[in-house]
Amino acid sequence: MSNTRFKFLLEPGSIGRVKTKNRLIKTAQGSSVIEPDTGFVGERALNYYENLIQGGVGLMIVESCGVEYPLGTHHPPVQFRLHDDVLIPSFSKLSAVAHKYDCPIFIQLIHSGPWNPTGLRTAANARCSSTLKKAELPGPDFLETRAMTLDEVAMVQQMFINAAERACKAGFDGVEINTATCTLPNSFCSRVFNRRQDQYGPDTLENRARFDTEIISAIKKKLPAEFAVSVITNIAEYGHPLATPIEEGLQIALLLEKAGADAVQVRGHYYGHRDGLMHPDRFYYPELPDNLPKDLDWSNRGQGALLPYASALKKAGITVPVIAAARLDPVLGEQALRDGVIDFVGMTRRLLADPELPRKVIENRLEDIRPCLGCLHCMDVRLQNKYVECRVNPQINREKVVTYSRAAMKKKVMVIGSGPAGLEAARVAAIRGHEVYLYEKYTGLGGLIPLAALLKDVEVNEMTDLVKWFEVQFKKLGVNLRLGRQADAAEVEQLKPDVIIVAAGGQHALPAFSDSQKVKMLTSGDLHKRLKPFLKFFSPRTLAKLTKIWLPVGKKVVVIGSRIHGCETAEFLTKRHRQVTIIDTAGPDAFGEGMTGDDKYLLFPWFNKKGVKNYQGVKIEKLVENKLTLTTQDGQKLTLKADTFITALPLLPNTTVMETFKGKAAEVYFVGDCLEPRLIAQATAAGSLAAHQI
Repeated sequence: MSNTRFKFLLEPGSIGRVKTKNRLIKTAQGSSVIEPDTGFVGERALNYYENLIQGGVGLMIVESCGVEYPLGTHHPPVQFRLHDDVLIPSFSKLSAVAHKYDCPIFIQLIHSGPWNPTGLRTAANARCSSTLKKAELPGPDFLETRAMTLDEVAMVQQMFINAAERACKAGFDGVEINTATCTLPNSFCSRVFNRRQDQYGPDTLENRARFDTEIISAIKKKLPAEFAVSVITNIAEYGHPLATPIEEGLQIALLLEKAGADAVQVRGHYYGHRDGLMHPDRFYYPELPDNLPKDLDWSNRGQGALLPYASALKKAGITVPVIAAARLDPVLGEQALRDGVIDFVGMTRRLLADPELPRKVIENRLEDIRPCLGCLHCMDVRLQNKYVECRVNPQINREKVVTYSRAAMKKKVMVIGSGPAGLEAARVAAIRGHEVYLYEKYTGLGGLIPLAALLKDVEVNEMTDLVKWFEVQFKKLGVNLRLGRQADAAEVEQLKPDVIIVAAGGQHALPAFSDSQKVKMLTSGDLHKRLKPFLKFFSPRTLAKLTKIWLPVGKKVVVIGSRIHGCETAEFLTKRHRQVTIIDTAGPDAFGEGMTGDDKYLLFPWFNKKGVKNYQGVKIEKLVENKLTLTTQDGQKLTLKADTFITALPLLPNTTVMETFKGKAAEVYFVGDCLEPRLIAQATAAGSLAAHQI
């Protein structure tokens, strides 16, 4: 099918002698889907990767694969590894899956060296270019290191070469050598780590790159010419006096090309920032830092931020293909290709949200591409060594359960509530051939999603786009919308559904005050009711801007509840120049519960900077007018004065609505917060799974 809008994105390409059907690459990201006890590629991994491949990507790069195990991995025991010949047969099954879809497949080879981003590694004296004690390390995400001897250098280089040979024997078309971020190879390239006094020392760029160039040239010499070797490398580093400047990083990349690299993927690293520079869009959370890394493009909220690296590398004279990722979408990617800035567009998060993205681009169906929220939920569960999942796509890691198969019998389905669970339940039920009626008591879709978009700020556009995407899908699928109608027993009697899916949301919790004191409280539900009328006229993004001018809360606010809802509410109010105090009867472990680790890492210091006070494990005594009296965890009596008290406690199951609809149809399913209040990812999955049972 001809598609001139994405002419460059959809044209064939090549990396070395490996041909690709388009310029879209699924870049490497951990998934935890390997069999942990054996390291074999099992059914879970095959299902996961087949789902991502079948959507039409031009090249699949399998996630970081340790060349030494467990010492060379930072996600043991759930990280891919190719340290032993016994693994070859199972890995060959994965390459066969890719080739079934005419998709070449690489695997990324890594040695973690001193890098310990998960905190799960405990071994002391990690392999590194040089010995660094704790005080010398560039941050908390590293192990103390021991300098490798020349014999060890040669031994680890051989580990890379052997792993590449195993990949070749397993049918892979190439490897990507990870010399970026804070891996062992980068510990030679970067003067932050490299203090050696030999031919691998930091005195020249050639010496700093030697560990990597010798690996590349040896692989190219040993393996067939058809086998490609790509590299991913730091073009620049920040946040440390010895960080690699862009001028040096460009020259190192050229040395990697000279050694035989068939392609270069550009990356950078920021020491002191938990995420480095793997996801520049998250630098906007909760606010842009003062010391924003230079050299990058920050004009589009982090999307395409790394493109200046690629442009600079082109100007420096590189001749092999250049790959860039970092939140690129089809439109940005096409433009970068047209401009000659890059040769391939790397994606991961957008493909997790919608593995069919390449096919939908080919078919000019951009409106059908499910938006990625950019929330890093996928990375957060991975950092806990859990199976990767997506907040908006419940099929990820449920490929054999979430199949969208046609139902054996068409039924009339009534879905009550249009939050994440209700939206997905209605969509999946309609895909499976049912007659679907979606009831929402408000006049717009989304339930609490518009309010969540307003509070989240950084994700406001993406969450708004998600609701719009559902609207488009419902129109195409013929879902009958009943907006502004309260579902009740009378509606059930009139509709006479075969199936009811209740996704009506949870109940707002209140502190244990007397009834007379409850009136002093403003729940998140009340805040929703106050803001909801304005959403009829303004988008969440516009309303977010307007609330910086006017907001129906006082200047001094006490937020009761410190989990995700409380933290997001406090962040929202602080950005609107409110003086905020957070209190919670739960202990310190509850602070930020439900947030990603990265967001907590960034938000808590920001709270301190902005003067947000936090009291955990308190006992609330009483509320009289504008004064709340409590006892702190250490026994101190404290009185907090505020103009507004907002409760943001965890929701409770909605037993009232459950009783209302119980037994009202042949099949009744309760999903989402009304049954068990959780988060968007779990609610979306619950809606999908319920619709698959019909």
